[in-house]
Amino acid sequence: MNAPSPTTSVEALPPRRSLWVCALIGAGLMAAIDEIVFHQLLGWHHFWDRSTPAVGLMSDGLLHTAELLALVAGFTLLCDLRRRGALSRAHAVAGFFLGAGAFQLLDGLVLHKVLRLHQVRYGVDLLPYDLAWNAFAVLLLAVGAGLAVRAHRRRGTGR
Repeated sequence: MNAPSPTTSVEALPPRRSLWVCALIGAGLMAAIDEIVFHQLLGWHHFWDRSTPAVGLMSDGLLHTAELLALVAGFTLLCDLRRRGALSRAHAVAGFFLGAGAFQLLDGLVLHKVLRLHQVRYGVDLLPYDLAWNAFAVLLLAVGAGLAVRAHRRRGTGR
């Protein structure tokens, strides 16, 4: 399949592309917030806490690399959509919240509980932290889903 040319019409690029591009940005930004606030500033955990502090620090560097790549790729794709006149702002905002919530929930459930790579904090009762962490993820996902439904309905009615 050929890539769309720079003159591709708005109709040729579906609005879900705006959603997916901004989901990448949302996930990258949420990863950055997690890494900067909880890993660096508060020092509550590292991405991989099941080894030495040096390995934990290296794992944080790898997470930082991944989040930066996600943000650069996401913003590059966003600029391309905008340049083509194919950016659906409503779908983009919905995608941002969906991506941020998806990262937060993946981190809270899969990385914290299933794989046990790290916990939110150590030496405390985890239940309040886990509830707050995952509730925030669900809130972000609910906002994103609501905005996505609204954007889809508006597009369908031509508004």
